[in-house]
Amino acid sequence: MKITFMGAGSTVFARNVIGDCMCTEALRDSVFALYDIDPQRLEESRTILEAMRKTKGGYGKIECYVGVENRKDALRGATFVVNAIQVGLYDPCTIIDFEVPKKYGLRQTIADTLGIGGIMRGLRTIPVLKDFADDMEEVCPDALFLNYVNPMAMNTGFMLRYTPIKTVGLCHSVQVCSSGLLEMLDMKDKLEGRKELIAGINHMAWLLELKDKNGVDLYPEIKRRLPEYMAKADGDNKVRMEFIDHFGYYCTESSEHNAEYNYFYIKSKYPELIEKYNIPLDEYPRRCVEQIENWKKEYAEMLEKGVKEHERSNEYASRIMENIVTGGTYQIGGNVLNTGHLITNLPEDACVEVPCLVNGYGVQPCHVGPLPVQCAAMNMTNINVQLLTIEAAVTKKREHIYQAAMLDPHTGSELDVDTIKKMVDDLIEAHGDFLPKYH
Repeated sequence: MKITFMGAGSTVFARNVIGDCMCTEALRDSVFALYDIDPQRLEESRTILEAMRKTKGGYGKIECYVGVENRKDALRGATFVVNAIQVGLYDPCTIIDFEVPKKYGLRQTIADTLGIGGIMRGLRTIPVLKDFADDMEEVCPDALFLNYVNPMAMNTGFMLRYTPIKTVGLCHSVQVCSSGLLEMLDMKDKLEGRKELIAGINHMAWLLELKDKNGVDLYPEIKRRLPEYMAKADGDNKVRMEFIDHFGYYCTESSEHNAEYNYFYIKSKYPELIEKYNIPLDEYPRRCVEQIENWKKEYAEMLEKGVKEHERSNEYASRIMENIVTGGTYQIGGNVLNTGHLITNLPEDACVEVPCLVNGYGVQPCHVGPLPVQCAAMNMTNINVQLLTIEAAVTKKREHIYQAAMLDPHTGSELDVDTIKKMVDDLIEAHGDFLPKYH
């Protein structure tokens, strides 16, 4: 069996996912094909994974493929393809995503999922995914594409609507949503045996039900404890917690993400909200700089002292592969097309995040029914932007980029239409060859 990792220069993530496979008896004897366009980063990943492979008993084989000219060979015959690319990297593209909007007074926190930064990130990633899909159709048409790349709903939605490749989008948030909430509110005694239902869209899926092992609804106690949490000066999840108060439900992604997905929190006319809700503006560039520096230190330390022992993480990828291969059963929160109205009050061409069963037949999405009307309405403000961005990527029409930005909640609440258009034009020019030509 062959497992191909696209963007294997993302060394920490490649180590987690492929390390998980090496910890799994059904997967450990696979060929692990590493693909990247950066030879140095790929070599760093190969060094670490080869050392890890030896510590895990020497099973399997690692192969490396550098550059677009070797991409088909990396994909050829793969059973699973894991996608972790970042088109344009931190420098220059993430810097552009933050600095150009800042000139227009538009501030962001993460800018990888929605907002003008998420739109631009989607527009430069989708053409590369189209190339991947064309290659896969030729050399591994039956492979399952496991997409970890943001903007999740845009990228996964494009793959599912416009290519024949079997695709599921995977995030890290669903696994830790309810446990994180209970831990923050000092309700750790309710963790064991809890039951939950989560559905919506990526980074804004809703914790619709949370019950303890005896079937007791935990939301009343959660809501009782909210005021005390919100009064804490150092509470770093206040936006999400306030969602419970205003919309009735907790959502999957962190406050620094959700602060920029709506009209409410990052507002130039209300600068005091930044401090009130502990909103970290320019957070993603800060993280990128830290991660780059930390990785240099970590890599040097590993070369000197050897690779740390890897234990299987809570990432979904290896468990999906394992259960498809063995015919077992496993439940995930997966990003899939809303075909057949899995969520009845969201459109069918939306990419939704719902419970999915994984077995020998692949990924089987579960029917959820309607979301609470206010939750569906919040999701639609994001889905509008996602669908228009995909439309722009497919048609190459600049007007759809304008429309996506105009309908983006944060952008539209801060800037007028003419300014939005000027900003989009500046962003397209600044991205240069990282974007196709738009008419």
